Amino acid sequence: MAGADTELAAAAGDVEEAASLIPGPGASATGAARDVHLLSSAFLFVFLAYHAAQNLQSTVNTDENLGDISLGVLYTSFTAFSAVGSAVVRWMGSRRALVVGTSGYLLFIAANLAPSWYTMVPASLYLGFTASIIWVGQGTYLTSAALSHARENNLPEGPTLGSFNGEFWGMFASTQVIGNLISLALLRNGKDGGSVTGKNLLFAVFLGFMIVGIVLMCLLSKRDEKRNNTPTHSSFGAMLKYIIAPLKDQRMLLTIPLIAYSGLQQAFVWAVFTKSIVTPVLGISGVGGAMAIYGAADVVCSLIAGRLTSGLRSAAFIVSVGAILQAVVLFWLLLFYSPMDGLLGAAIPLFIGALWGVGDGVLNTQLSALLGLLFEDVKGIIDFVCLLPYLLVLNKYSNLTPRPMQEAAFAQLKVWQSGAIAVIFFLSPSITLQAMLILMATGLVISFGSFLFLTLVVEKSSPVIARSETVS
Repeated sequence: MAGADTELAAAAGDVEEAASLIPGPGASATGAARDVHLLSSAFLFVFLAYHAAQNLQSTVNTDENLGDISLGVLYTSFTAFSAVGSAVVRWMGSRRALVVGTSGYLLFIAANLAPSWYTMVPASLYLGFTASIIWVGQGTYLTSAALSHARENNLPEGPTLGSFNGEFWGMFASTQVIGNLISLALLRNGKDGGSVTGKNLLFAVFLGFMIVGIVLMCLLSKRDEKRNNTPTHSSFGAMLKYIIAPLKDQRMLLTIPLIAYSGLQQAFVWAVFTKSIVTPVLGISGVGGAMAIYGAADVVCSLIAGRLTSGLRSAAFIVSVGAILQAVVLFWLLLFYSPMDGLLGAAIPLFIGALWGVGDGVLNTQLSALLGLLFEDVKGIIDFVCLLPYLLVLNKYSNLTPRPMQEAAFAQLKVWQSGAIAVIFFLSPSITLQAMLILMATGLVISFGSFLFLTLVVEKSSPVIARSETVS
């Protein structure tokens, strides 16, 4: 879940609140460094298992499309609970939220050992809730640890935040590659991915990683935080107004199609690519290898795209490259592709995975930078690295804190993205590959056209944002 979740990664972290947290006397500078190592390692173990398991759902839990429906339920639940995630973390504290949040991922992996409607659907529903709090807890806890370390050592807060987040997301970025290589190794026997025993062995190994991750979470220091217990929003109506405020902005409305497409294209690779492109040629055992290549291309492209971003014009160019690559893949699959035998046939799904990973890395990085550029009092690209998985590439801009309008815009990002992901998982069992490709191509054309119109609107209203070459 990258991406966001990738994939569910980074729901609606309250960074402004986290920046005001004051560590208690028990949280020393040495303890802060220890805690970031523990937190990074815990997420590594949890998400290398979860990402690989998610990639396999459409191919291992095929009875009545249980895998696809379960993930659809998961992302619908995540969308619904995102609005309350921050409030729940404020109530229980970030450390406890991390432990409780990890329990949802552990339960989901355990359900895969005995997959049925009575295990997978409830586990997915619960995971949607816990995912909405684990990312808020992660952003709050990591920010608190970084600020504690900076203050204890008289270090500047911005670079310290960037350093701590760089370590965390550097380790997190490797989960897609490591987890899928483990999947490839354990399911390599036979084109069908091996026996039920082999699949159960894989999920048992993943469960072991989950247990290690939750144990590491329990070892985190308790950071006594002096919080303002007054609710951020005095009523449900006030909270609702806060969430929908960006929808009154034309720029947000023009960005939503691209946000929705970013969710569609992530779900496409998880639900459709693995089942309809990889498995017929490489078998279930090949899903791990193809997705490892996808993950590696995603990370590398995110790093490169982030460093090249200097303003809206550069973002428009980078998004155009990613859109063109994905358009080529979609139209080639729609018009010319058919499974082939031999070395070339085996290489094609891997190549498609790499190209799609490039497009995903572009969209994740540029959408986040775009929202940071567009909304309210922005003097530079904001370091939202603690909100979204691949933004360590922007950590040199970590001297800024998101404004309320920007936080609401990022809440919109996850709501529309997760909703679109859920749509693909619900649709994929009932429509053909050709129909899905047409849907994806249509979504790409609409979203890219809307994005180009957005650049024209911003050029006229905010030429400085469009032309900015440097940010400070």
